[in-house]
Amino acid sequence: MVEICAVGGYDEVGRNCTAVKVGNEVVIFDMGLHLENYIRYTNDEDLVVWDTRELIKVQALPDVSAIDDWKDKVVAIVPTHAHLDHLGGVPFLSNRYNAPIICSPYTAEVLRRIVSDEKLELKNKLKTLSVNGVYQISKNLKLEFVEITHSTPHTVMAFLHTPEGIVLYANDFKFDLYPTLGKKPDFERLKKLGDKGILACIVDSTYAGEHIKMPSESVAKQMLKDVMLGIESKKKAIIVTTFSSHIARLKSIMEFGNKLGRKVVFVGRSIQKKVEAAHRLGYIKYSRDQVISLEQSYDLPRNKVAYIVSGCYGQVGSSLYRIAEGKHERMEVLEGDMVIFSADPAPPYSKESEDYVIDKLIDMGVDVHYYDLNEGLYVSGHGGQEDIVELFNLTRPKYYIPIGGAVRFMHAYRKLVIRNGGEGKDVFILKPGDNVDFKGKSASLGQKISTKEILVHGLGIGDIGKVVLGDRTILGSEGFVVALIKVGKDRKLKGDPEIISRGFVFEKIEKALLRDAEKRLRFQIEKNGKVDKKAAQLEAKKYLEKFFFQKTGRRPMILPIFVEI
Repeated sequence: MVEICAVGGYDEVGRNCTAVKVGNEVVIFDMGLHLENYIRYTNDEDLVVWDTRELIKVQALPDVSAIDDWKDKVVAIVPTHAHLDHLGGVPFLSNRYNAPIICSPYTAEVLRRIVSDEKLELKNKLKTLSVNGVYQISKNLKLEFVEITHSTPHTVMAFLHTPEGIVLYANDFKFDLYPTLGKKPDFERLKKLGDKGILACIVDSTYAGEHIKMPSESVAKQMLKDVMLGIESKKKAIIVTTFSSHIARLKSIMEFGNKLGRKVVFVGRSIQKKVEAAHRLGYIKYSRDQVISLEQSYDLPRNKVAYIVSGCYGQVGSSLYRIAEGKHERMEVLEGDMVIFSADPAPPYSKESEDYVIDKLIDMGVDVHYYDLNEGLYVSGHGGQEDIVELFNLTRPKYYIPIGGAVRFMHAYRKLVIRNGGEGKDVFILKPGDNVDFKGKSASLGQKISTKEILVHGLGIGDIGKVVLGDRTILGSEGFVVALIKVGKDRKLKGDPEIISRGFVFEKIEKALLRDAEKRLRFQIEKNGKVDKKAAQLEAKKYLEKFFFQKTGRRPMILPIFVEI
């Protein structure tokens, strides 16, 4: 019998993790981070050692308690590529299992650097498997990689050969016929594996609702070339931001920087680490004098430098955010500089943060190129509907399990299967803790495993109302926030609101987050004209609840207090 457990990534973007149990053996595919929740508890994208239990509690790591009963049966951990929402949880979670980590060369290199740089300990044996390699895990289980195009090198689809049929894990892919990095998809190999019989396909659903064939990365490269090489103010700096593991894009940025005769500077350790790993494996080639440190750039004219900066989603505390706020310790932008956003606001709720940074930069007189102006500057590494249907036709799975997105993405995936001749009952839309059991020729939902902790207060039973219990729950788990809002006799705000919190976020990022909230709240209240206390109180509570949930995934108790001065 085959059982598949949805551990993480099934109702959100991030925390990808799936366990497949075959008889008495378990293979875990991916152990990812939820990037926004993780970054929120660090000062930048750089990895910092935090208590694993705390990272699970704040929903930065998948809650592997869902598979605690399978713990001693795990025989392999298989990260399918180097993006942190698939790989980033491995240093924190893999030590729980007496099993090797099996991954492609670039993925292994990134993992080694994370472990080394952050002084973590990886007890598991790390086995590197070529991107089209085969590995016999045990008598009954064989793992096969097929390289696929994505935005980072050595991304693979993982085929787990079992006595019941093949389980295909195809999380994050697109069929790019003109890749700027790596080889074209091996359609023939995918079809041959489909001919052997795919029992279930666990597949990327991020763009299942988009009626498109995802454009090639070469399109984004050409758009980036047009913008960078067509720069009007040749005396100013060029700053490009994209996500740190998009090696294909970083390679293009460095190539065009070199054509402009500019030295390249990495601002943000996460970008530097990923590029160095790609350089070591030959994916990005550059001479030692082409890349310089930020300190070395001080001695050069601004028109001789191209900066690649982390923080493309406008994350609070990221390098780009601090630059936009004028609070970066070692770098600033000047009027006339060019900032290029070569990234879409991909994580949920990130558009507001990204727009905030863009507005700040424009106010500073910076020439900003972003998604609304230059749509082709970003091309996703995830396939659209045409890519997904093509995978259907090549592999012809019996059952489908969408992963990697919000609930609406997974339901869009089901509709896509039905429109293309499949049956809705063969598509399992799962949530964390759900199981699918495959027995013989049938499949059904197994017993859901609860992954939440339950706490009981034992000093009294039935003597506290639901409202009080609800308030205690919020205060204990989410914390509280007080917003002091100063209003004059003319019913106008007097300065920014003052926001303080307790038990809400780590002190390390609290100041930046709350200052950001203060500025945004003032704008939100002032846009309605003169302040009506009752209406503004409701507006402040509603806005801050939404803002803090978008930024932290938490819902603290909000208490707006108006002070008349």
